[in-house]
Amino acid sequence: MQISEKLPRETGRDYALRTLKANIISLELAPGSRVSENELAAQMGLSRTPVREALIELSKVNIIEIHPQKRSTISLIDYDLVEESRFLRNAVEPEIAELACRMATPDDILRLKENIRLQHFYLENFSAGRLLSLDNEFHQTLFEVAGKQQIFALIQNLSIHFDRVRSLALFSVSDLKIIQDHEKIVEAISEKDVTAAREIMKLHLNRYKIDAVQIREKYPQYIKP
Repeated sequence: MQISEKLPRETGRDYALRTLKANIISLELAPGSRVSENELAAQMGLSRTPVREALIELSKVNIIEIHPQKRSTISLIDYDLVEESRFLRNAVEPEIAELACRMATPDDILRLKENIRLQHFYLENFSAGRLLSLDNEFHQTLFEVAGKQQIFALIQNLSIHFDRVRSLALFSVSDLKIIQDHEKIVEAISEKDVTAAREIMKLHLNRYKIDAVQIREKYPQYIKP
């Protein structure tokens, strides 16, 4: 498991939650694997209580199955839950893209383009972790440009199901279109083309359906039957 430093003023529960989510999304904690509350607490340098609270929080969105007196289990990928996550984002992010068309400044456009430049770099010098992080930063930046940062924070818990599939796609899909989609979204925003920005965002969020075939073929052990 990858352990990052605890942030200033971050509570033990929030630190445990952030660390567990990052490792679940990156597949360091793979679907179907079992985790021990005691071992997790030791790895993170925490007591059991904040780790238990974080596990309970994650169990509320069905990403962890808690077994009393036993190790807990990282849930297998459930495409019904992935679709729920996609449905939520599809309801929100085309609206965010439209707002970005109306509100983005030249500095915002430069920031988005710099993010894409780094995405190209880490695709050529392959780093799945950095690519996924930059992908998240790209979408977070759009919410910030639109002045909707709190909405981005609110959808993160359910998005974990969608994010695991995005992570798997980096390892299994031969013709990734993620970066090209991002470039087209930024182009539409810079041209203030609301219709194009909305439609490209919808296409971008629906790509997981196309990628699902290759993901299922390569990682059948991670998928709920």
